[in-house]
Amino acid sequence: MVDRRTPFDELERLLDKMNDARERAAGGLAVDVRDDGDAFEVAADLPGFEREDIEVEVHERTLRIDATHSEDVREDDEDYVRRERSNRSLSRSLTLPEDVDEAAATAAFENGVLTVTLPKTHADESGTSIDVE
Repeated sequence: MVDRRTPFDELERLLDKMNDARERAAGGLAVDVRDDGDAFEVAADLPGFEREDIEVEVHERTLRIDATHSEDVREDDEDYVRRERSNRSLSRSLTLPEDVDEAAATAAFENGVLTVTLPKTHADESGTSIDVE
C-alpha cells in the first residue's frame, strides 16, 4: 500500500503541533494518541468531569472532544458566609494521520479518563478482480 500524502499534510502536522503547544500553555486538554495497528486510541484526562459533561465527535480524520462542567456550591443559610460557583470548559481538536471508520468508533469514560477508540479504514489489500469482456 502506497502512502499518498498531499502537500498540505506537513502543514497540517505543523498546525497540530502548534495547537498542542498552545493548549498545554493555556492549561488545556492534553491527549495521548496511540496507534495499535488496526485503530487509534486517544486518551484524555478529565478529572472532575462527569460522563454527561463530555461530547466526542469525529468527522473524516478530525476528532473533537468538548467537556463543560458547571458547579454551584451553596450553604443553606440565608446569610451565607460562602457561596462558590465554577465553570470549567476544555476542548481539543486533533487530526488523525489516517482515515478512520466513524461508525465503528467507541468512547468510554472511567475514573476521570476518556478513552476513544477509532478503527482505521483499510483498502482491501487483495484487490478486486475485474472481468474483461
